Amino acid sequence: MPSTKTERRISWLRRKPACQRWTGSAVAASVCIATILLPGPASAQQGGGKGIDVPPPPPGFRLTWKDDFNGPAGARLSPGKWIYDIGTGYGCIGCPDQWGTFEIETMTDSTDNVSLDGEGNLLITPIRDLDGNWTSGRIETRKADFTAGEDGILRVEAAIQQPQTGFGVEATGYWTAFWMLGAPFRGNYLNWPGVGEIDIMETINGRPSSFAVFHCGTNPGGPCDESNGIGLERPDATLQDGFHVYAMELDKSVQPNELRFYVDDDNFFTILATQVPEETWRDATDHGFFIILNVAIGGAFPWAECTFFPHEGGCNTPGAPFPQVDTTDTVSGMPMKVAYVAVYNSKK
Repeated sequence: MPSTKTERRISWLRRKPACQRWTGSAVAASVCIATILLPGPASAQQGGGKGIDVPPPPPGFRLTWKDDFNGPAGARLSPGKWIYDIGTGYGCIGCPDQWGTFEIETMTDSTDNVSLDGEGNLLITPIRDLDGNWTSGRIETRKADFTAGEDGILRVEAAIQQPQTGFGVEATGYWTAFWMLGAPFRGNYLNWPGVGEIDIMETINGRPSSFAVFHCGTNPGGPCDESNGIGLERPDATLQDGFHVYAMELDKSVQPNELRFYVDDDNFFTILATQVPEETWRDATDHGFFIILNVAIGGAFPWAECTFFPHEGGCNTPGAPFPQVDTTDTVSGMPMKVAYVAVYNSKK
């Protein structure tokens, strides 16, 4: 059940620059918003040690999929479980470049960018070359039918340590994400946001917080106020210190249905199906999902943070024209570490 703690919601203030959100992206706040921060609860840090095991299912659940990233240092991911996204977009006719969010890196399948560390972790590492060009990694689960079913509960979680960039200008442009897209997006790539997007975790520019967001309906505007989505920021200055567990539960066993977000078992944000029209909720959740992990550099969300609500001491790009993010002083080679990804379903 949802936490009884008072939810601390962001007030998503719309701006109207000459910009728009494109399809197929994970964005907790678009280039067209500003945010008023409210204090959030502190998270419980997980141990940053070697080989964090996939935890047993919560009461009433069964484990239905996992990857614990065990393997030798420098190894590639299991091709039976993961797909590497390559380049700067899906490459379909009509698909936007730069993954639809104006990020500046090129995604690769190189083990320089995506590999195991030999200690039970996945590393997704952005790297800048001598010419200032960035490469990084973006991966999707091959499986695209993670679902709550008609009346079940789907729980998706991962233990993640954020890149140890610090909080200053050296973190400018880092944009980590652990998120999900509705299965109908795969192979179409132009039906966002109606197919649903669940952003379990995003961080930007070393900002000491994480974001959780739900996208649905139509863009711009619509019942989910796109391109902003329905979201909440959760301040926490310990996210780079060790592993934290980010999770979401899509609960179809209750009425109204619920979408719950957690950090270290703190249910800090809950969205009810009744917050949007019934058809919109159904289109966004009555199907399978696939999971995505990536670290972008630059783009719409980092630019928005620098422009509208920069954190103290951070960001190298205040006042830059959209969507420019200055990564001159950004540190290269700081990986996002993922100890495991696990999917659980309620028992029938």
